[in-house]
Amino acid sequence: MTTPRPEDIAARIRPALTKLYVMYFRIAEQSDLTGPQLSILSRLKERGPSRISQIAREEGIRMPTASNALHQLEQRELVERIRDESDRRGVRVTLTPLGESELQRVGEERTKYLADMIATLDEEQLSRVDELAGVINELADKYGADLISSDTE
Repeated sequence: MTTPRPEDIAARIRPALTKLYVMYFRIAEQSDLTGPQLSILSRLKERGPSRISQIAREEGIRMPTASNALHQLEQRELVERIRDESDRRGVRVTLTPLGESELQRVGEERTKYLADMIATLDEEQLSRVDELAGVINELADKYGADLISSDTE
């Protein structure tokens, strides 16, 4: 058996991923946090207080975009700016307790939306998706780590 080419796999699944992404976020738009805002909050929860430049780099966005998103989150009291202890001139952004609870609430809400989509599959398909979940998570972790490490080199 020959190893499948990544380009062939991508060509087969890209249209479906796009369709699922759009449908998922149409449903999830009912939440009061956008996908990028949720991603920033999740990153702050995982990595702790971070400089705006670090958040922009890790999110793959420009500094003004990151600054604007963080300003919106700060207005809602989901994040706050704190002095950088290692460089008193610098500022870091940290998650507030309200930010943590909103992150958890919206995460649970979006997990339910995705579970509803997955629940439409039959038993055999559910088993196959369950097996693929680990691969999908590994791909997301690897891609994110590769993106971050290439920016710091």
